Amino acid sequence: MGRPERADAARNREAILAAAAGLFDHRDAGSVSLNDVAAAAGVGKGTVFRRFGDRTGLVQAVLEPRVRALREAVESGPPPLGPGGEPGASLHRYLDALLDFVWANRGLIRALEHLGPDAYYANDASRFWVAELARRLAAVHPGDDADYLAHAVFTALRADVIDYLTDARAMSPERVRAGLHRLSAGSVPRP
Repeated sequence: MGRPERADAARNREAILAAAAGLFDHRDAGSVSLNDVAAAAGVGKGTVFRRFGDRTGLVQAVLEPRVRALREAVESGPPPLGPGGEPGASLHRYLDALLDFVWANRGLIRALEHLGPDAYYANDASRFWVAELARRLAAVHPGDDADYLAHAVFTALRADVIDYLTDARAMSPERVRAGLHRLSAGSVPRP
């Protein structure tokens, strides 16, 4: 067991996370420096480095409680997002929740999507989202390749894809939402 966190260290951590969240939520995460975060938090840059290592560590720390909240709603919240309920409604509510999450956090997610060739799919949160999506797709489309469908639909939820569609293609978020629902309604022919 480690030592308990000192009160001043806990205050600094919370100040850094609050400052980073505020900056990341209102600016492109890639344009936010650790100096910006340190200044906004009222701490030295070294404190940010010691606590989080780099911008990627800080982005992950800001995203972690948001991911945890959505995951808890999926695992134990009321239907249709939580367990139980009609499979079609459950699938569509889940897609809505994922899109809302990506929309609200797309700057942070984009900062992590390009860390490696499969960074978007290989992190623990994404593996959970895809597995849950596959489970819900299988309930709606028994016999279809739910694993493939889940990965295809999840790819359509990439923050860079959402930004491209809404910015470069001028699609409304509701048009993107309707498209996700349509993708999930299709089926994959069996060989």
